[in-house]
Amino acid sequence: MKRSDIKRRPLSRTVLEALEPEAKEYRENYGTDRLYFVVNPSGNKRWELRYKRHDGKWGWHGLGSFRDVSAESARNKAIEINNQLKLGVDVIKQRKEQAEAGSPKLNFKSIAAEWIEDRKDKRRAPKTISSMEAALKNDIFPVVGHKQITEVTRAECLKIQSSIEKRNALNTAEKVRVWLNEIFRFAIAKGYCDNNPAVYLVDVSTPTPESSQYPHLLEKELPAFLNKLAASKSGHVIQYAAWLTIYTASRPGMVRFAEWSELDFEEQVWHVPAAKMKTGVAHTVPLTSQVICILLKLRELTGRSKYLFPGQGSVNAVISENTINKCFALIGYKDRITGHGSRHTASTLLSEHGWPSTWRSAQLAHAKKGLERIYNKAEFIERRRVMMQWYCDYLDYLKEGMSANRKEELAERVRAAHAKYPRLKDEDD
Repeated sequence: MKRSDIKRRPLSRTVLEALEPEAKEYRENYGTDRLYFVVNPSGNKRWELRYKRHDGKWGWHGLGSFRDVSAESARNKAIEINNQLKLGVDVIKQRKEQAEAGSPKLNFKSIAAEWIEDRKDKRRAPKTISSMEAALKNDIFPVVGHKQITEVTRAECLKIQSSIEKRNALNTAEKVRVWLNEIFRFAIAKGYCDNNPAVYLVDVSTPTPESSQYPHLLEKELPAFLNKLAASKSGHVIQYAAWLTIYTASRPGMVRFAEWSELDFEEQVWHVPAAKMKTGVAHTVPLTSQVICILLKLRELTGRSKYLFPGQGSVNAVISENTINKCFALIGYKDRITGHGSRHTASTLLSEHGWPSTWRSAQLAHAKKGLERIYNKAEFIERRRVMMQWYCDYLDYLKEGMSANRKEELAERVRAAHAKYPRLKDEDD
């Protein structure tokens, strides 16, 4: 929404989420405690407090990004600072003096280490954590690691990005740009600094090349693959991981780190918390009869563990990221299909048989774009339950042999689903 459409204050969360960016950055009075909501041209939003400095002049103090700091938290911070200012304690001045004095706590390297620990607490994948640590050590720390967080400049952030782009590591440059922004947002939310000098790097970045699709199979190739997988010599736990990845069209990392506590056998759903999702949004997966059958067998093997697929020994909490792909490779499908590629297979097959794109995207947990992230909260859980049961049955029929009667039965189930769940206004392919 446009800021001219604001009707009342304090601003509601819905209004804050919906405010649109303009050509220039603007501030909107939240409504209390001299708290302001700032929207910049790229769509990033943050909180700022207007306060009277010790010299009697007015200034601005950042309270964190909207993504990291709720309206309630921002207001509480504003109240706390205002109360201290009334008592003659200029906490903002103290913080700046602390930074100028070179407090180790405000050293970029120390804050980045704290950010890494926070990512670990949020259960970011071990591979991602390793990539973050490598980027910090090799690309970021040599430029700004020794500096105070408040002294890092836009030019230095650009230097980091440019040096990575010069070696043509464009995908790495994109990741580092995202991580730099995360570090500064984290620092702002923690009160270590007020500004994010990495915020506009994307506007001067070299575009990353379009990524190639993961290896995947088309429908005509599935019967042979499914039969070979059914005859796999891999261990039962590994086979179950492979089948769950295929049957649910889930990211392999979701399957590997799945916990028994996330499964609701009564409701027949799997609740994946936001911290484990690539999109950062909690996800619900309907459990088909095939998946339930696998889970019951698996529970006899790993039910006493926290994870469905625990790792061996004390080194790895769960099976390695290459386990599922190795299972496919051992049956002769190396570089022909991967765990992630099975999602492409599912999306293609479901599309070819007429299942709506909104249902498919919800099942695959694709990130919504733009304002759709705010307004479209639909998960289509019951629709997806019908669709995924059809999909699992279809795979089984391909493995066992698809008769004319079975083809017609499956086609009728698609038609029946469309009749039971008429398409929504914005549903199309």
